[in-house]
Amino acid sequence: MLRKLTIQNYALIESLDIDFPNGLIIITGETGAGKSILLGAISLLLGTKADLSVLKRTDKNCVVEGEFEADGNDYILRRVIAPSGRSRSFINDEPVTSANLADISSKFVDIHAQHKHLLLNDKDFQLNVLDYFSGTGDLLDEYKLRYDNVLQLQEDLKKIDAQLAEDRRDKEYREFQFKKLDEAALRDGELEELEAEQKQLANAEDIKASMDGAIGLLSGDNISVLQNLKDAEQLLEKSSNFVPDFAGFAKRIESCRIECKDIVDELEKRRERVVISPGRLEEVENRMSDLYTLMKRYNCSGINGLINLRDEFAQKLKLTESGDERREKLACELEQKKREREKIARQISEKRMANAPKLSKTLEKAVKELEMPNARFDVRLTESDECSPSGRDEIQFMFTANGAERMVELQKVASGGELSRIMLCIKKLMAEHTGMPTMIFDEIDVGVSGSIADKMGQLLSDMGEHMQIFAITHLPQIASKGKTHLLVYKEFDASNHAQTKIKVLSKKERIIEIARLLSGEKMSSAAVENAKVLLGAN
Repeated sequence: MLRKLTIQNYALIESLDIDFPNGLIIITGETGAGKSILLGAISLLLGTKADLSVLKRTDKNCVVEGEFEADGNDYILRRVIAPSGRSRSFINDEPVTSANLADISSKFVDIHAQHKHLLLNDKDFQLNVLDYFSGTGDLLDEYKLRYDNVLQLQEDLKKIDAQLAEDRRDKEYREFQFKKLDEAALRDGELEELEAEQKQLANAEDIKASMDGAIGLLSGDNISVLQNLKDAEQLLEKSSNFVPDFAGFAKRIESCRIECKDIVDELEKRRERVVISPGRLEEVENRMSDLYTLMKRYNCSGINGLINLRDEFAQKLKLTESGDERREKLACELEQKKREREKIARQISEKRMANAPKLSKTLEKAVKELEMPNARFDVRLTESDECSPSGRDEIQFMFTANGAERMVELQKVASGGELSRIMLCIKKLMAEHTGMPTMIFDEIDVGVSGSIADKMGQLLSDMGEHMQIFAITHLPQIASKGKTHLLVYKEFDASNHAQTKIKVLSKKERIIEIARLLSGEKMSSAAVENAKVLLGAN
């Protein structure tokens, strides 16, 4: 049940904080007082789309918060709409999406808005009524899972067929390209190695001459750095007896001489490996040219890109070869899911078929009690050739208010008042089968009056014995049935700005309000007495 509602800065409501009891709660008020505003605020908690036009002041947040009790647990649902247009939703102070908010609040509250009786013309709604009555909920969940599986597999099969067709068209091209790249014997890093080798081969004579010159300078017969270092070392050692620091200089020179000797030895070894080979140079440059040509052709910046492209062609060729196998496996899975879907669809149909006559009798009995004594109601099912999200069944609510007269589809014969009565019976039935804790009716009494309204009010009162019912009404017969009566009214401040407010009526105030509903603007003493009678009878 909805225990408390807090509204701030919504439409004509500046601030509202009200507690609600259980049972039947009547809401009345003059036209334009703001009854629909109250309903709109509650609808925000059900995840309806937020609109900046609901902000009373455009520089403040609009906040709607409801405290609910369901299945022994407490829930606080809140919706905040900022002046920027951003909407935020919360459940027990934890941020959630508006879809999450709508999902959980739909288990707490059902709103029957004005003209919603037109849903009776909707085949999906009619089927939902039968499903609630038949208890097919778990089966429907299983069916919808299989139904979605089939749709997804069909889409996957469609994609793989398109891919296979493309692969077959492109197979020859891919084989040619793969062969060309595969024959190139590509190796990551090869181009960098070839470029380094090409530079050495192209400059081999200069490299060798440089090495010869360096070796000659370090250890040549005429000017030998090594010999000079050795002579300098000996001279300093000779004088180290007189100048001790010279011994250190001698050792440092010795280190230089040893390092130079190592360099000479290494250069001589490297010199032997320097190859002057025009043939190898031509071979390297031809290989580099081939690689550059491939890179340009395939728009790759390096060998690694060519290798990746080669592997991609190989993978696509492999997928083409295994595509038929994958398609066959997918097709088998699709047929299996279809069989599972069909099996559950049959089980759902069997339950619906078994319960359709019972629903017909239940609704027929209920509407007869609302002053349609000759009404006949028939729920008819036929099997469709195609599966839909709700199964294979097509439904028709057949009706006549005139006894033996031929029944036709409900929407073709029922008047507005008859539709209102039928919808109320259906809502009562659905509430019993869903355990919905709170239902809100916005002028469910459209098109009825007199004793019919009195009986509809009694039906709402009976529902209020087991759940929380809000009834927005303009009929005194219904308004008199409630345990609690709320009046929505409009006040104007000193600046002539309107504010919508709501209050719980006392017994005396309630008599006046019922009398207003009875007589209109000019309230008569007879209307007051009649109001007392109506309230006394309840």
